[in-house]
Amino acid sequence: MIHPTAIVSPAAKIGHNVRIGPYCIIGANVELGDDCVLHSHVVLEGHSKFGKGNEFFPFSMLGGKTQDLKYIGEPTYLEVGDHNVFRENVTVHRGTFENLPTRIGSHNLMLCYSHVAHDCQLGDHIILSNSVGIAGHIIIEDHAIVSGVAAVHQFCRIGKHSIVGGCSKVVQDVPPYMIVDGNPANTRGINLVGLQRRGFSEDDIKHLKLAYKKLFLKKDGNLSTALSSLKATHSADTPQVAHLIKFVEESERGVTR
Repeated sequence: MIHPTAIVSPAAKIGHNVRIGPYCIIGANVELGDDCVLHSHVVLEGHSKFGKGNEFFPFSMLGGKTQDLKYIGEPTYLEVGDHNVFRENVTVHRGTFENLPTRIGSHNLMLCYSHVAHDCQLGDHIILSNSVGIAGHIIIEDHAIVSGVAAVHQFCRIGKHSIVGGCSKVVQDVPPYMIVDGNPANTRGINLVGLQRRGFSEDDIKHLKLAYKKLFLKKDGNLSTALSSLKATHSADTPQVAHLIKFVEESERGVTR
């Protein structure tokens, strides 16, 4: 189902039951899975592969050339999973290097004017609200939410089940299960409502509260000492706290405290 005003390269691979609306442009190296919907004025280009059931709203543009000045013209890639929604004016760029595509998982929601730059790695069930700016080389884990007009510095990581407040300036890693807010951003507490909505038990939440107090409440405390203290508790044996500890220990930019 391709509108007569759409321009679709004969070399593009189009799955079953795909709807391509007015004035869309599909490049030669694009692969669209089954049941995708392009409403109108959508541009998909570059070596870009999209899974099934993705929905693209007007003026979204995915698969554009990286803005990284290190790019020297080799083929680079964008890989997108299934059942994502890209609202109006969303932009997503390909990777900078041939061996590392920009990747977006499945069941993500990207609201109007949000931007995902080159070489980013996004998991599943992520929400990027209106006008969010995600710079290059950023990793976002599953179920994270980035609120409107927030900006995230390149090479940062955003942990699973975390939430970044609106208009925040994020320059260090956002710890999983936490609320981060401000300019510059600070860790404010655990993402209590989000964790409850996703079915975390009261015991899980209790252990994460203890971890928050040890790692983030004393802002002048030594992080290594706080990690050692946390590891000595029973909470460190729970999967959520173990993931939080590993996330903090692997941080290269430092963790928002």
